[in-house]
Amino acid sequence: MTIRILLADDQPLVRSGLRVIMADHPDLEVVGEAASGSEAVRLAGELGPDVVVMDIRMPGMDGIEATRLITAGPAPTRVLILTTFDEDDHVYGALRAGASGFVVKDMALDDILGAIRVVAVGDALIAPSVTRRLIADFVGRPAAAAPERSPRPVEGITEREREVLTLVGRGRSNTEIAEDLFITVATAKSHVSRLLTKLGARDRVQLVITAYETGLVAVSR
Repeated sequence: MTIRILLADDQPLVRSGLRVIMADHPDLEVVGEAASGSEAVRLAGELGPDVVVMDIRMPGMDGIEATRLITAGPAPTRVLILTTFDEDDHVYGALRAGASGFVVKDMALDDILGAIRVVAVGDALIAPSVTRRLIADFVGRPAAAAPERSPRPVEGITEREREVLTLVGRGRSNTEIAEDLFITVATAKSHVSRLLTKLGARDRVQLVITAYETGLVAVSR
């Protein structure tokens, strides 16, 4: 399968660098480039890419609003956020807007390409330890900087699914969940799939957010 990619970043050097790198990988094809959020939305609608690699800070419409519009559209386009962890205070908002995951600009190139492939096939929890750190940071901020978060029950799920959701929130992979709960990997995957359906979550990232927002996972500061 060839993964069709739209690059959205206001820095031409970043876009051209990624394009050159991806040209050496036959399963990756850059079908377009956008220098702003509004252009990314337009091109996503016109080109129907599998994945949009989206920067957050761009002129005019930012990456968060662009992500919200793209993921709300009829095409199954996934958004992978491209960010600088120490600078972008809006990554959490982008995840809430429907992004399937994120990569940090100083990550190894192989990791960035791997993240694109992971998102393209429908998974989302990229670099679990980094994801956990990022979401814990933003969910744990004061109300002025992050949505208010008070513990509340998760309706409509079983006790076992609650345990699985807690482990997903801690960044555990399906294999690790299986080991923790003494179940098979196939059973762990089945539990995660049912959670996605019951909670109306797009992917594992949204399950992680739910685990934090409902208080199943405590924020370590």
